[in-house]
Amino acid sequence: MFRPEIKVIDCTVRDGGLMNKWQFDDTFVKQVYHALAEAGVDYMEIGYLSSESAFDRNVVGPWRFCGEKDLQRIIGDDEKKIKLSAMADIGRIDYEDIPVRSEGSLDMIRVACYVHQIDKAVDLAHHCIDKGYETTINLMAVSTVGPRDLEEGLNDLAKCRVPVIYLVDSFGAFYSEDIEVLARMYMERMPDKTIGIHAHNNQQLAFANTISSIISGINYLDATLYGIGRGAGNCPLELLLSFLKNPKFKVRPLVKVIEEQILPWREKIDWGYFIPYMVSGVLNQHPREAMACMESDKKNQVTEFYDQMTSVASGL
Repeated sequence: MFRPEIKVIDCTVRDGGLMNKWQFDDTFVKQVYHALAEAGVDYMEIGYLSSESAFDRNVVGPWRFCGEKDLQRIIGDDEKKIKLSAMADIGRIDYEDIPVRSEGSLDMIRVACYVHQIDKAVDLAHHCIDKGYETTINLMAVSTVGPRDLEEGLNDLAKCRVPVIYLVDSFGAFYSEDIEVLARMYMERMPDKTIGIHAHNNQQLAFANTISSIISGINYLDATLYGIGRGAGNCPLELLLSFLKNPKFKVRPLVKVIEEQILPWREKIDWGYFIPYMVSGVLNQHPREAMACMESDKKNQVTEFYDQMTSVASGL
C-alpha cells in the first residue's frame, strides 16, 4: 500500500470531459486543481492536447485543446501547485502544435494508442521527449488484443525511450487475475519500464483491479474524483488515496471538491455502474452502444438492451 515509487495521476477533467465534451467552466477546473494539489496528488491530467483543426470549438470545451492561455487562467499568478499532464491521440495533434516544454505549463504528455498504432505512438512520444516532456504511452483496449500481437507490441515498446507504459482496461472487461497476469507480462517484456494502470468500472472492479496492479508492482495509478469518466467511469480517486498509506496524501480536500463540484454534475450526466455499461464490459465491447442507450429515452429499458447486445454473443 505504501511505496515511494507510486505516482497518482488524476484524470477527472480529461476522462470526465468525455461525458460532457469538456464543457467544464473555470471554477470547476480551478477547484479541482487546488484540491488535488492540497491532497498531494502527483499529476493532474487537465485534458487533451489537440490541434485546432481536429475539433470544433463551438462543440467542445477548452480542455480538448489545453491551450496555454487556458492553462494560465487555471494556474493564476501563483507558482504552479501540481504537475500538469495532457493526453495526445494519434492523428489529432500536429507535431508543430506541441510547444517546447519550457514555453508552456504542461509537464507530461501521455500518448494514447491501439496496438496497431505503436510505431506512430513511439514516434510522437519521442518527439515530445525531445521537446522536454515527461512521457507515457497508454496502450488501450488491451482486452481485445491477442497474445501474439500483444507480445510483439510490448517487445517494440521495450526498445523505445518512453519510460512509462500503461496497461489500459478500456472496456472494463478485466478481472484481478487478468491484471496479475498482464502486469507480469508487461514487466517481463519491458523490465526497464515503469508500468501504469488505467481501469474502467463497467463491472465494479476498477478499484479492485487497481489494488491488484499495486500488489503486482505497478507504480503509476490513474483515478478520477468520484470515478467520473467515460461510460462506467474510472477508479475513484478518494478510494485510492484512502487505500494508499502514504502520509503525503490527504482525502478531505477531495471530499470537499466532490461535494461542491462533482456532485452537481451527477445531476446532469450519468457515469458509473449501470446495467448497459455492465453488459458492454462483460462482453468486452466498446461502450459506445451503452453510452448511446444511456443518453436516450430508453436508458431504463435495460432488458431490451441486454437482449439486443447478447443476441450476437454467446456465453452470457
